[in-house]
Amino acid sequence: MAEEQEKKTFDWLPEGMEALADGEYDAIIMGTGLKECVISGLLSVQGMRVLHMDRNDYYGADCASLNLTNLYKKFNAGNPPDNIGSNRDFNVDLIPKFIMACGNLTKMLLHTKVTRYLEFKSIEGSFVYKGGKILKVPATPEEALKSPLMGLFEKRRFRNFLLFIDAYDETKPETHKGRDLTVMTMKQLYEEFGLVPDTHQFISHAMCLQLDETHMNQPALATVKELQIYCYSLSRYGTSPYIYPVYGLGGLPEGFSRLCAIHGGTFMLNRDVDEIQYNDKGEAIGVRSGNEMARAKFVVGDPSYFPKEKVRATGQIVRCICFLNHPIPNCGDQESAQIIIPGPQVGRKNDIFVCSLSNSHQVTAQGVYIAIVSTKMEGENPDKEVVPGLALLGHIMQRFTTVVTTYEPVGDGNSDKSYISSSFDASSHFEGDVDDLLSLYKRITGKDLDMNINADSVEADY
Repeated sequence: MAEEQEKKTFDWLPEGMEALADGEYDAIIMGTGLKECVISGLLSVQGMRVLHMDRNDYYGADCASLNLTNLYKKFNAGNPPDNIGSNRDFNVDLIPKFIMACGNLTKMLLHTKVTRYLEFKSIEGSFVYKGGKILKVPATPEEALKSPLMGLFEKRRFRNFLLFIDAYDETKPETHKGRDLTVMTMKQLYEEFGLVPDTHQFISHAMCLQLDETHMNQPALATVKELQIYCYSLSRYGTSPYIYPVYGLGGLPEGFSRLCAIHGGTFMLNRDVDEIQYNDKGEAIGVRSGNEMARAKFVVGDPSYFPKEKVRATGQIVRCICFLNHPIPNCGDQESAQIIIPGPQVGRKNDIFVCSLSNSHQVTAQGVYIAIVSTKMEGENPDKEVVPGLALLGHIMQRFTTVVTTYEPVGDGNSDKSYISSSFDASSHFEGDVDDLLSLYKRITGKDLDMNINADSVEADY
């Protein structure tokens, strides 16, 4: 009876319907993927009343970390074998991605102090595939001079190029050395330093993290900034520029969800959205779940929650999650690594990404390694798309393959109050996805997220 008395009633509630949770909110957010959880955390910190819903009974949506039982269940693979390890030892990411140590996602974690809920460890190695071999991306000037990636004279030119990149400051013309990077293309910049096409490819794909060749004929400034973040992150940790949360990426959305809850946000898992409701102007005004309704000034969510006319397909991504009983061969027996296979090296337009993790990050049982191969689909056969990546792994104990269609919003959300995130890209890092997240935040709030924070350390004491 007490519960019935506590149920709120509103003038806008149709007969026979009940209020969903508190009924009225500033924002309703659908899906507990990383982007949605960051947004709910940031909005709640600003004092907004947030209702956050997810059709699943776990946090993370498409970027959840699953234990062994849930992983096998998701892929209809039967029961896990007894010899692979205990259920609780596994936290397998559905969309595995590494975090750039001094990139924008790290800044968001520090900005919101979500780092207090998480522990990070660096990734041991960063590699690039060239001429049929896995080669280490140099982590120090000394490594660069010894690297088989380049010949002797090319190494000197590469060093001069990096010295220019390190000194370059957009606001200080004296560091530009007469080069206007808002006009000069990336291809022209490489050629200015006498670098050969093989080196262009290695720098662009393994360090600037470009996904294809389109950047080569665009102004160089954006790519140069990405290279600076890579070099800065690399100098911070020494072995690779990437870090990764212990116990998997599922901790990231959970951390931002906790931030939202601390600031009064309401969470409802295992609760699907049956309908997004719109007013006569076509603006989203709330949601219905069963016989319950809630109203809000706007709604936010991943593409799977919105009507088909609100989103458009952008392609397909194939991801293979593989269990190994050994580290990836030819990577120096490292417990964690990223390998980038530039598309042109294997006759493709899009890069193939390989990343591996192990018990050192508390995502597998001792002696079991996870390797994930991902790329954007270019043909009809998913297995064929990932062959160059799978060929690097050696013996595979178990493999799970998914093909997903990716989506982006048709509009910016301002006219219909429906702010939609884009699907995660095929890369094994978050840099492109964070750009989408920053765009989503600006579309919702009308202002840029303040990213003026030093990303030197995620172990900062608060």
